[in-house]
Amino acid sequence: MAVKGLGELDQSYDGSNLRIGILHARWNKEIIQALVEGAKKRLLELGVKPENIIIETVPGSFELPFGSKLFHDKYKKLGKPLDAIIPIGVLIKGSTMHFEYICDSVTHQIMKLNFELNIPIIFGVLTCLTDEQAQARAGLIEGKMHNHGEDWGAAAVEMATKFYN
Repeated sequence: MAVKGLGELDQSYDGSNLRIGILHARWNKEIIQALVEGAKKRLLELGVKPENIIIETVPGSFELPFGSKLFHDKYKKLGKPLDAIIPIGVLIKGSTMHFEYICDSVTHQIMKLNFELNIPIIFGVLTCLTDEQAQARAGLIEGKMHNHGEDWGAAAVEMATKFYN
């Protein structure tokens, strides 16, 4: 089965027993909304039950790493642990160094969370030079690119099942 962006999966993955969290920033709403919908669509295609896709928000991409930790801890404490988290954000370069600092910080902290929380934390942050690049990667420009949210949904199911079953 071919998956856009990921190439072929090496086996079929069943997400029917998974609880997946999607935590998204609220900046760049149109792009974020498309990415969240893409991730959710792919999770459903891979068998994740609608009630097991938990979606929450944080103000911006900078808040995604700490928000992901709080998200994880909240559901673990409730006795409903998450099997993977997809933090979704969009960073678009402006005229200052702000973009580089936020991209670097968020990237490193999300990577570290995989080891700290011991569950897959999928890197769902677009780091684009222009609005058009972000729109294309969210599947909002016909024929330009695909929705990367779909890739992130597939990666979450693969990583949450491949090594834990």
